[in-house]
Amino acid sequence: MDQSDKLRLLQSYWYSPRRLHDSPTRYHFPGDRFLPNRSLMDLDRAHTLLTNKTTDFKSSKCDQEVYQQKLIESQSLNSEGKRIMVFKGSSKSSTKSIRFVDELRQEMATISDNKSKQAPYRSIPKAEMIVLDAPGLLDDYYVNIMSWGKNNVLAVGLGPTLYLRNSVDQRIHKLFHVREEDNWPTSITWSEEARTLAVGYTRSNLQLWDAESSKLIRSLQGHSERITSTAWNGHILTSGSRDKSIINHDIRARNHLASCIKKHSDEVCGLKWSNEGDRLASGGSEKQLYIWEASKMSSSKFLHLFTDHCAAVKALAWCPYQHNVLASGGGWNDRCIRIWNTQKGICIHSIETKAQISGLEWNRHHKEILSSHGYSTGEDQNKLCLWKYPSMTKVGEFGNHEPRIINLCQSPDGVTVVSAVADETLRFWDVFGPPMTGTSMASDLQGLFSSRNSLIR
Repeated sequence: MDQSDKLRLLQSYWYSPRRLHDSPTRYHFPGDRFLPNRSLMDLDRAHTLLTNKTTDFKSSKCDQEVYQQKLIESQSLNSEGKRIMVFKGSSKSSTKSIRFVDELRQEMATISDNKSKQAPYRSIPKAEMIVLDAPGLLDDYYVNIMSWGKNNVLAVGLGPTLYLRNSVDQRIHKLFHVREEDNWPTSITWSEEARTLAVGYTRSNLQLWDAESSKLIRSLQGHSERITSTAWNGHILTSGSRDKSIINHDIRARNHLASCIKKHSDEVCGLKWSNEGDRLASGGSEKQLYIWEASKMSSSKFLHLFTDHCAAVKALAWCPYQHNVLASGGGWNDRCIRIWNTQKGICIHSIETKAQISGLEWNRHHKEILSSHGYSTGEDQNKLCLWKYPSMTKVGEFGNHEPRIINLCQSPDGVTVVSAVADETLRFWDVFGPPMTGTSMASDLQGLFSSRNSLIR
C-alpha cells in the first residue's frame, strides 16, 4: 500500500460515522452540510417530535411579537463572529440545545394559557335595573322594614301598610293596613320556608301572618316598646326591642316565651342567626355587639362581647362560606365594617368606609360583601360599596342616592339586591351575578333597560 492509499484510508476513517461514534467528544468537526452524522443527532428526541402531537394554542398579536423577538435574539453572533443557529459538528456537551424551538413553543403556549386563566371582567352596575316608588317609607336608621323570602316575594312596610311584591310576575298585593295611629311596622322578616311573615310594630306588638291566605295567625306578647329587629331560627322567632330585651319565641308552643335576655343597655337594632343556627349576633344602639350560643341563651350567658364599634351596630351578616365569620357595620360616629372570628373572639379585619353603614350582604357566588351607606362627613355617603373578601379592598361603588339608604336585602337566588332609600324609592341592582367575560358594554346597556314602575301611585 503506497502513501496515497494510506492517506485515502485515513481520510475515509476520519469522515466515517464509526469513528465519530467511537469517540464523539474528542474532535470538533463540521461534518457534511446535507447529510449530518448520526452521532451528532438526538434520535430519541427526533422520534418523540415526529410521533407526539404538539399542543395547539391560539396565536395572538402579542404572541407573534414575542415570537419575533425570540427569533431576533437567536440571530446574535458568538465569540467567533459566526451565527449561532448553524449546523456544525461538535460534541453534545459543547453545543447549544437543539430543543430551542420546542422550548419556545412551550413558552408561547404558557403565555396563551395564562391569558385564558386571567380573571374575567367584573361588571359593576352603573344604573338601577328597576326603581319602584315607595311612598310612606320610614326615614329611620334603626328600623328593618324589608325582607325578601325564598318564595321570591319582597315584603316592605310603607308607613301603616305592608305590601308584598312577587318578583316573578311583578304583581303587588297589600297584606294589611294598620288603622291605629302611629302603630306602624318597624321590623319585617320572612320565616326560613317563607310561609310566615313576622311583623314587629311601634307599640311593641309582634304578629305572625300567613302571606298566602293574607290572614293573621298569631300575636306574640312580651315587649314593652317598639320592636326594631327580628330573626328566625327554625321554629324560634327572636325579637329585639327598644326596651333593651331580646326574646326567643317558640311559635309551636302555647306559652311561646322560651327565654328573655336583658344585657343590652339601649335599643336592640340588629339581630342575625348564623347559617347553622347555633349562634346569634345582636347589635345595640349603645355600640355593643354580643355573640350568643343557642344552647345557652336561657342562662343569659353570652359567648363574646365586642365593644370596638363607636356607634350603633345595626348591620349584621354571617359569612356563607366561613360559618364562624361575622361582618358588622357601625353608625355615623363609627363608619367601620369589622370582620369577626366568632370562634376565637377576635376582630380579623376592620375597614373605614367614611359613611354610616345601614346594611351588609355577602355575595354567595364570589367572595365579596356589599355595604349600603347613609350619612357621612364627606362625599362618600348614600352609596353601595362592593368589597373583596378577605382583603377588604374596594371592588367598586355605585348608586349615588340623593338621601341615605335605610335598608338592604338580597334576592333568594343571590343575584339581585334591593336598597330602600329615604327618598321613598326601592332600587334593584344586579350586582351579585357571575362576572362578565366580555367588555363593559353589557354594563353600559343595563341602563337602557332601567324602568320606574309605580308601587301604589
